[in-house]
Amino acid sequence: MEELRNKARELLETGTVQVVIGYARGSTAEKARAVFVCSAQQTQGLIFNEYCTQNLAVYLLKPEVKALGKPAVVARLPALRTVLQLAAEGQIADGQVVVLAVADDGKVTELADLPAVEKYLSGVSLALSAQQEELVARIEKMSREQRWAFWQEQFARCLKCYACRAACPMCYCARCVVDVNQPQWVPVAPHALGNLEWHLVRAMHLAGRCVNCGYCAEACPVGIPLNLLTLMLSREVAAEFGLTAGASTKKEYALSVYKPDDKEGFIR
Repeated sequence: MEELRNKARELLETGTVQVVIGYARGSTAEKARAVFVCSAQQTQGLIFNEYCTQNLAVYLLKPEVKALGKPAVVARLPALRTVLQLAAEGQIADGQVVVLAVADDGKVTELADLPAVEKYLSGVSLALSAQQEELVARIEKMSREQRWAFWQEQFARCLKCYACRAACPMCYCARCVVDVNQPQWVPVAPHALGNLEWHLVRAMHLAGRCVNCGYCAEACPVGIPLNLLTLMLSREVAAEFGLTAGASTKKEYALSVYKPDDKEGFIR
């Protein structure tokens, strides 16, 4: 933890960055919250432990945060992938952010530019973890009717609070489709049709873009396992298109790239 604090202090004192986006103690010792450190003195409040799970890269595009100046962001694997995916989508330019990659053992690596982030991730497996594979396999073993019943039951609990959207670093549209009311594409009310449309539209928008941080599910106040949808789509995109989100700054979005040699007949 001291290594992280010292690195953050150095970046602020030298003027390399103007704000460090990190973790601080939450309302209890078992909770962590995002903190925006703007002075060397404030770095003493930074923490990093097993409770620091939020994908802090979600704040990089917030106008209020951008107004603070050049940021450094404390990053676990999903946040590292988020930075590259945002760069691939033209949301972050090289040199606009410093990444403080923190390994599970607490070792801190300063990554000053996007090539450094890309190189760092080249030595890390981006495949689904054994736990994630187990979750997906459990759904895939169900019949079509069982899966439909499962998701209907899950979506019935949805409050339409959009906490999943707020927590997702790839949901950065200035105006979401659910906020459009002329015409209104997705019903606002939390009923069966509106909930189904919202979650399927969001899942498809994240297909090939999700970095598998799982924070949509963590943020859900009623415990809907929303990350299961995007995990399944991530695996499909990897298998069918050979693409993994957040692996490079090259824009390769499976649902917007068309190639003449596509094996499907519709492309011809």
